[in-house]
Amino acid sequence: MLRFIAPHIRVENVRQLSLDWLRELGLDALLLDVDCTLKEYRAEEVTPEVAAWLGELRAAGIGLCLVSNGMGRRIERFAGRLDLPFVSKAMKPLPFRLRSTVRKMQFDPSRTAMVGDQLFADVLAGRLARLVTILVRPIHPEQEPWFTRLKRRPERALLKWTGSASLTTTPL
Repeated sequence: MLRFIAPHIRVENVRQLSLDWLRELGLDALLLDVDCTLKEYRAEEVTPEVAAWLGELRAAGIGLCLVSNGMGRRIERFAGRLDLPFVSKAMKPLPFRLRSTVRKMQFDPSRTAMVGDQLFADVLAGRLARLVTILVRPIHPEQEPWFTRLKRRPERALLKWTGSASLTTTPL
């Protein structure tokens, strides 16, 4: 049961997912959560470093799509500023929107990763969709709504209990 919430890979932030490392892992597409993964919850933009990282991946042909549980207009505006395709109201942890996004974008599921900051949403959805899962440390989670912050304590406990409380990678 724990395997459904255990990420395949853990990193501090998305910028650690270098082009070389993604290629080494055999990944050529990323489904990216938005809030606390790419940007602070209340921020309207990503940092210049994250924008440069996205630009490098896009230029190298890595498939990118934003997948968020956030509301449509907010995510649409954010995606428009980045010129990226998006899925809002994704209903994670349910895997259905991830699967349909992979098909629609014509990504190879075996070469696609779900990247996010929450075990009970992003990792679980990615696992159920049979994608590689990459957990990042959340960016300023104290800004999140109360219902999201409620999940953080059990997430930390599970990461500690499973022995993956620090930066780790596990074999795929």
